[in-house]
Amino acid sequence: MRVAVLGLGEAGRIYAADLAERGSAVTATDPVATAAPAGVTLAAGIPEAVRGADVVLSLVGGGAAASALDAALPELGPDTVYADMNTVSPSEKRRLAERAAERDIPFVDVAVLAPVPRARIETPLALSGTGAAGLQSFLEGMRVSTTVVGADAGDAAGLKLLRSVFMKGLAALIFESVTAARTIGAEDWVIDQIASELGPSGHALVQRLLDGTPVHAVRREAEMRDALAFLEALGAAHPMTDGTIEWLHALAERRDEGAGARPSGARSDP
Repeated sequence: MRVAVLGLGEAGRIYAADLAERGSAVTATDPVATAAPAGVTLAAGIPEAVRGADVVLSLVGGGAAASALDAALPELGPDTVYADMNTVSPSEKRRLAERAAERDIPFVDVAVLAPVPRARIETPLALSGTGAAGLQSFLEGMRVSTTVVGADAGDAAGLKLLRSVFMKGLAALIFESVTAARTIGAEDWVIDQIASELGPSGHALVQRLLDGTPVHAVRREAEMRDALAFLEALGAAHPMTDGTIEWLHALAERRDEGAGARPSGARSDP
């Protein structure tokens, strides 16, 4: 199976490397990459990467999702499945799917349901859209956990945003609790209490949120603004999402100013 991976950021490099290791012929491209993972061919650009591919995985980031699709479409045929794995709004996924449909290209809205570095290629995925069944067949052959959640592009993206309402809100609550506990020397106790409520992997989850949220605050704020728009479209209340957006925005500003944002003293080895 010939696979093109668009984008060699953290997630793109993992998917490219793991697919190659599991037997796929992988070509990848990224405008700033000078090297590809072992076993992966680096292409000069998107047209060269996708030419002749059976599956295209777009991992370019939400802001570049549309331009990546536009660059790929002239080189694709109706037997190529185009999978957009970027975090964008359901309405944007539908717009991308419409562009693909104009050229009879099967399109898949892919929602990545956990941080990719944790489980790498075996990270669970939710799929929707005209190409979902075809992509699921290929990925399950690669031992990737997938669930088809709807017939239309945007269905998977909407579910991911609802999940994000909880996960990013949880991060805000953890930071608020741990920061307050630090003032009275009780942060380890509070972290233990939170972790015990989250199950056997609670400590690892708390640590990932404490470590990762400041680093990715800008991207997560953008994701939560998409979640807010989705909640408003559903007519759902969103006071917690409003607060999470405000907190992420402040976190990003503090990071830009070099002040640091992670609760000092939070442990690196829970």
